[in-house]
Amino acid sequence: MPTTYDIVVIGTGPGGYVCAIKAAQLGLKTAVVEKRPNHGGTCVNVGCIPSKALLHATEMLAEAQHSFADLGIDVDQPKADLKKMLAHKDKTVEQNVKGLDFLFKKNKIDVFRGTGRIAGAGKVVVAGEDGKEETVEAKNIVIATGSDVAGIPGVDVKFDEKAIVSSTGALEFSKVPEKMIVVGGGVIGLELGSVWARLGTEVTVVEYLDTILGSMDGEVAKQFQRLLGKQGMTFHLGAKVTDVSKARKGAKVTFEPAKGGEAETIQADVVLVATGRRPVTEGLGLDEAGVETDERGRVKTDEHLRTNIPGIFAIGDVIAGPMLAHKAEEEGVAVAEMIAGQAGHVNYGVIPSVVYTSPEVASIGRTEEELKEAGIEYSAGKFPFTANGRARSMLHTDGFVKVLADKASDRILGVHILGFGAGEMIHEAAVLMEFGGSSEDLARTCHAHPTMSEAVKEAALAAFSKPIHS
Repeated sequence: MPTTYDIVVIGTGPGGYVCAIKAAQLGLKTAVVEKRPNHGGTCVNVGCIPSKALLHATEMLAEAQHSFADLGIDVDQPKADLKKMLAHKDKTVEQNVKGLDFLFKKNKIDVFRGTGRIAGAGKVVVAGEDGKEETVEAKNIVIATGSDVAGIPGVDVKFDEKAIVSSTGALEFSKVPEKMIVVGGGVIGLELGSVWARLGTEVTVVEYLDTILGSMDGEVAKQFQRLLGKQGMTFHLGAKVTDVSKARKGAKVTFEPAKGGEAETIQADVVLVATGRRPVTEGLGLDEAGVETDERGRVKTDEHLRTNIPGIFAIGDVIAGPMLAHKAEEEGVAVAEMIAGQAGHVNYGVIPSVVYTSPEVASIGRTEEELKEAGIEYSAGKFPFTANGRARSMLHTDGFVKVLADKASDRILGVHILGFGAGEMIHEAAVLMEFGGSSEDLARTCHAHPTMSEAVKEAALAAFSKPIHS
């Protein structure tokens, strides 16, 4: 008699594998379905993890090239060994994949290799590479199939992952391109663009909106663009791309002003199309199972991450909300807890977002633009890293911290950081906001001196009173 699982998770990206592990920890009989050779989804294999390996490596190269002499370190002019950098990236991915294999075995999670299709409530058909199918029965099914490259609306982009590449191809160049065009001024495009810019590539960003990082705080985005410009990246904003195609050498991009005007064509060795991602739902059998989707192809869920079909849940990039690995992880934990009879919950108002460039950009909560649009009165406190002792000592004085607090209650509504280590500093704001803290609470919390995070305290002090050091 076949095993009936308490829960089967389709997809083992950050949301799926975390959901499965949590479910097993709670005593649920758990299985996963994965079509890739390795667990971890896009994030571990061709996304978050490998890109951060290259970001760190090239950041260290830039430090050695531009800062060592000012710090009193005399070395021969450092140069990149791309082959070794890529090997470091691959080793990092391999270590993470092996870690997931270990965790699945440790938690006694059964793994079914192949493409999963929902064949109605409680049944998932898994099609292996050999064409054979097997049915997995479970009381609960969790859809965690993630997202894929979206392309450009209205433009037929033919990816060859050599001249016209997605984020996957941009991690695998065998040599440093002389010129690169990045279509899309969002997180993925700016991160990967900055990797190759530090290696010597001439990078041009073409963005439809009038600003990079469209959802970020406007003041942060504006200063961040200036800093990237100093690093050699150039920008065409308010530009609507109408064609991406191969050229005699490399590829070319044609764009026109989004508000109307004459078209322009530019050429480069490679074009990276980084215009967002789309949910992966094809072949899942959603229509046959009666699972509802929205106008963007995302699976519809309620506040408890349930679909319209009892016993079927969905999490991560395949549903509404920011396409962030940590958002998916929180949803995975919440679903596992709810299936186990506990009170799982995700606070969507306290999900940090980080751009892992140099300097980093980190944000949590609302932006000034959002507060103004909502008609919420607020106080803003800012503190520049140029006035921070630790930042000066490390030659990392670019950027600032901005704290936004409710005018009446002083409760923190948003925190935005542009600067070295922003992705680590943002979490003290996350903890504070999770407990409904105020700018005064943060400002009166003792911070070690000298640290970069003192700038967070000073910005909070500026929000309700006056900063000490500026």
